[in-house]
Amino acid sequence: MIAASLLSAPPGEFSRAHGEGLSRARAAVARLKSLSPSLEGLRAWDEASLALSDASARASLLRSVHPDAAMRDLGERCEQEAEALSTELALDPDVYRPLSQIDASGEDEATRWVLFRTLRDFRRAGVDKDAHTRARVRALNEELVRVGQEFQRNIRDDVGSIEIDPTALAGLPDDYVKAHQSGIITTDYPDYIPFMTYARSSPAREKLWKAYRRRAHPKNLEVLDRMLARRFELAQLLGYPSWAEYVTEDKMIGDARAAADFIERIADAAEVRAGEDIRTLLARKRKDDPAAERVDAWDAEALKERVRAEQFGFDSQSVRPYFELQRTLDGLLEITARMFGVEYRRLVDAPVWHPEVTAFEVLEQGRPVGLFYLDLFPREGKYKHAAQFTIASGVAGGALPEGALVCNFPRPGAQPALLEHSEAVTLFHEFGHLLHHLFGGRPRWASASGVRTEWDFVEAPSQMLEEWCWDPSVLQRFARHVESGEPLPAESIARMRAADEIGKGLRVRQQMFYAATSLQFHDRDPAGLDTTALANELQERYTPVQRVPDTYFQESFGHLEGYSAIYYTYMWSLVIAKDLFGAFRREGLLNPQTAARYRRAILEPGGSRPAAELVKSFLGREASFEAFAQWLNG
Repeated sequence: MIAASLLSAPPGEFSRAHGEGLSRARAAVARLKSLSPSLEGLRAWDEASLALSDASARASLLRSVHPDAAMRDLGERCEQEAEALSTELALDPDVYRPLSQIDASGEDEATRWVLFRTLRDFRRAGVDKDAHTRARVRALNEELVRVGQEFQRNIRDDVGSIEIDPTALAGLPDDYVKAHQSGIITTDYPDYIPFMTYARSSPAREKLWKAYRRRAHPKNLEVLDRMLARRFELAQLLGYPSWAEYVTEDKMIGDARAAADFIERIADAAEVRAGEDIRTLLARKRKDDPAAERVDAWDAEALKERVRAEQFGFDSQSVRPYFELQRTLDGLLEITARMFGVEYRRLVDAPVWHPEVTAFEVLEQGRPVGLFYLDLFPREGKYKHAAQFTIASGVAGGALPEGALVCNFPRPGAQPALLEHSEAVTLFHEFGHLLHHLFGGRPRWASASGVRTEWDFVEAPSQMLEEWCWDPSVLQRFARHVESGEPLPAESIARMRAADEIGKGLRVRQQMFYAATSLQFHDRDPAGLDTTALANELQERYTPVQRVPDTYFQESFGHLEGYSAIYYTYMWSLVIAKDLFGAFRREGLLNPQTAARYRRAILEPGGSRPAAELVKSFLGREASFEAFAQWLNG
């Protein structure tokens, strides 16, 4: 059975299948306990881990995307059940003991690495603590699942809006204006991003920006405090001085101090460029308001757009007609199919959880590689950002990998759905995650499947695929005018690339604000911590934006739930991605030999080897900061 079909099944069927998955995990663990220490025991644990992770992943997707609120609630409960069993098993000494006695010295590298990670994860879970401590650890883990779901639910369900005079739509694209004659502008992405970029009215932008920064307020203020307190208590119980120290230990970066140093290194590298950016934007603002003394947060994107138009002759609205959604998607599929030698086949009759969801099978020389689903448009109760979700993990000789892209792009209707170039970049980015999940979905060990590599490497393949959205030879294959069919002119692409340089330093510093907030919320005892005050302080330290009263960025910073202290991973991965891309830049973005080498070295191994070794196997050397520095200062 296709695993994704469960998401369109009645609640009773989903519940039964979910329960069967947990039962398979328990049965595999019982078999492990009955065996003498051997690779057969590791195989049993691998089966249990696969059953648990897939059950949790499907439940997570259900709660994030299903149109029926009752089904979303069911997804929450099922995810809690799966995570509770996972915690129970990870704290069971009778599960850990036979695994710890396995001698894998004569096995292949992937097996040794999987066993090492497995035993390390057990110790980090607290399996070697006394019974009283293990019981408290288990309770904390189960509570943290519930708290995280509550945090995300409050963001997902709180769609703010403002009401404006139709004159405040001046500057926005015609299709946007036609769709918003009511004067209601929401905080959902398809409304928010174009308005903040193109609307000429600064007071209207200010009003929407503040509504956006008040999402989930005041509910998530207390939820976040609870989340931080429980994480700190858990870290202390496990022998770590802070949650930040705990969560960075098994990443490429190694510890919280190294993460803090990395954040400062990147912030310092971008300081001069960011200063130039803000002076440019302030000078542009003073053309309209000679008395202006600063650039406010709600003005930044609109000012960047004006500077790009005036200094580079580039208006980002002018390229929207070249990025009609379906044609952009078709281009992405054609390009990646050519690069990696695969075929995408639409599954017209596949069961899906919403009529707008589409399903595809990936084939290589006629053999199935995996399945994926596209859920591209916003709706009530749906996850608000863009992400790749696992539906099923693949393993050699077993199930095929399945995944879903969940996005919030404009919905086609009377007018075609036209994307911002940045939205096209997002589509490529998320598809990079999907390819990693699918191509890495045939390992010997399920616990190494797909994106199960170190967390601070996970973003590198997706960030690298963004580069294909900037290259003329690639763009002109699919970026064609929605009416004339003419390809996006090379000179427009050149202007677009030049215009993108505006604000680069500010973007990097903004990312470091997010990373520092993520880390510093978790590098201390949170008792008495005023998260609003600290977020405001860090915003002023890393960005030129002054604090704005009665706004609460952290309450809708969804990454605090999943990423906790390690938002730095996006920039760490970007440094690696820029280095990896060098091979394609030299050898050709559509070079199938380079793509095949990249697939074998980076994507297919999944988490079967340390990420640093994967990078070295592709580059022939360790990763370097040089390519990133050239990009930042280029």
